[in-house]
Amino acid sequence: MLLPLLEDSDPAMRIDASYALATAADADHRVRDAFATRFAEEQDPMPLAALVLATAETTRAHPHRPATAWIRDLWQEPAQTPEVRLAAAIGWLCLTDEPAPGTLHTAVDVLATEERARTMDALPWMAAVGGNEPGLLRCVRRMLHPDEPDPDSDDPWASQP
Repeated sequence: MLLPLLEDSDPAMRIDASYALATAADADHRVRDAFATRFAEEQDPMPLAALVLATAETTRAHPHRPATAWIRDLWQEPAQTPEVRLAAAIGWLCLTDEPAPGTLHTAVDVLATEERARTMDALPWMAAVGGNEPGLLRCVRRMLHPDEPDPDSDDPWASQP
């Protein structure tokens, strides 16, 4: 029932449909295939990023090496929008146990601006991260810079050297 909403004229509806479908049982890969089809057609950077995160979430629940490789390739592709590259970097980090390569660190550190992070909070995955910082920046800090202090910490000594 939700698959047709990936084609809705409202970008927010397409994002929400991706988010809802990401948790659907997908034994026959219809949902993953629908994400790939929509990704090839989508023009708006935010629904594109949502499709990448939805594919990553589906792939985490139902491992699929080609999807993991596709997501890895997306964060490395300079022709992709920053939102897609950032979503792919976060998604790939969630799908692999491999250490983050220096090129991923560099790309994320350049692309993950405060303004872009606030814009990407429109994605339910980023909004769900919570806290006093945008979800993207919180994900980046936790995944790539775990030694940085948590701004939400109640520990007054957490930011002390």
